[in-house]
Amino acid sequence: MDGNSNCNGTISISVKFSGGSIPISISPNSTIKDLKSLLLPSTNVLPRGQKLIFKGKVLEDPMTLTSCNLTNGSKLMLVASQGLFQGDGPILKKAPVATKPRKDGISGSSNDMKKIPIKNRLERWKATGVIALSECNLEAIPDEVWVCGPSARVLDCNSNVIKTIPVKISYLTCLEKLFINANEIVDESISWEGLTMLKCLTVVSLNHNNLTALPSTLGSLSSLRELHVSNNKLGGLPNEIGHLTKLEVLRANNNRMSTISELIGNCHSLVEVDFSSNFLSELPETFSSLSNLKALYLGNNGMKSLPSKLFKTCLQLSTLDLHNTEITIDLLRQFEGWGDFDERRRSKHQKQLDFRVGVSRDFDEGADKN
Repeated sequence: MDGNSNCNGTISISVKFSGGSIPISISPNSTIKDLKSLLLPSTNVLPRGQKLIFKGKVLEDPMTLTSCNLTNGSKLMLVASQGLFQGDGPILKKAPVATKPRKDGISGSSNDMKKIPIKNRLERWKATGVIALSECNLEAIPDEVWVCGPSARVLDCNSNVIKTIPVKISYLTCLEKLFINANEIVDESISWEGLTMLKCLTVVSLNHNNLTALPSTLGSLSSLRELHVSNNKLGGLPNEIGHLTKLEVLRANNNRMSTISELIGNCHSLVEVDFSSNFLSELPETFSSLSNLKALYLGNNGMKSLPSKLFKTCLQLSTLDLHNTEITIDLLRQFEGWGDFDERRRSKHQKQLDFRVGVSRDFDEGADKN
């Protein structure tokens, strides 16, 4: 056995990136392209955006590690091309979690709120139906919120440091819109039991939190029309997403999703879907069942193809973002229904003078032209 390999026939190398070092165990017979795929989860950099350098030489994808003279303990350097990344962008060394702008807990918003007597604030909430508590440096939703009961239609707690959504949320029986973006919500801190009791809930927005998974009980939110879960750490969507037959807008960009449940094809009311900046390489064929779909965003993924009948059956689709994917214009032209889609796309763009594609008649929404 090669003295440079361990007993499993692999070698250990390290890749320097963004001030840190990434250890990798890999077979010496693997290609550089294989190595780049292994580096994706640790760097968020797409393989085609990675440039690996060893002893001053750029390593080519088809070459094996052995042919590149890489042995146990070899050190490489990774240089990332601008823009060719997934998720939240390249993972930086010991990058702190971005702090959310909010006013100081001693002065500013907290004092402003103290100027309004609680009684008056409650009366205002009940009269308007809108509970506005964004940027108040709150660590928890105040108890007086629950006193509003069926009067509340909107609860806005954006940009605080709230850690839990308690079961008392069910007291707001007529709540229609819930905004708890940019807080510190984790999976186990949401009382989905309480949320599913809100039969009027049409909008749930949980962007910029620390969610890694959504529960099966999500499917019980039968009135939901908009679901916003961008900029979390979601690995996917539950199969019960298919129960949300009234869902029109689904934004789950900037997560870590590698697959999408085929039951999403049951969400026949979907008009806009944003899955950009994830780890997707494909969509399920059932995606072609979304006949009301108008806008689909898939940029910054490892997409290599699309559902075969997407253009043929999604006859309202006019916006398709494929920036920084591996899908080429030549591949798109092979899909049935491509011509009709391209006509809709160009017609829409001609009506939007400020649209990024301008007057170009060639497809330029992220598909490589080469």
